[in-house]
Amino acid sequence: MSDVRHVLVLPDRDAAEEVAEALGERFGVDEEPRLVRDALAGEDDAEDAQWLVLLRDEPARLDPAELNEFVAGWEGWREEP
Repeated sequence: MSDVRHVLVLPDRDAAEEVAEALGERFGVDEEPRLVRDALAGEDDAEDAQWLVLLRDEPARLDPAELNEFVAGWEGWREEP
């Protein structure tokens, strides 16, 4: 089984939480995505933190382009892991 992961980058925690919840509804994701705070390099201010939604996709059934389009609705994007 391959170890496919998707990293979705969101501008704030609220957006990341909404995306994590909506992933199950839109894509039928069974495993709960992980939320991780990612402070921007050189920034100490918590307001400058991005949030990552980490999602495992071992069957590799999720289309990266579709995920990117999905998170764009929250001003986010999909990073290559």
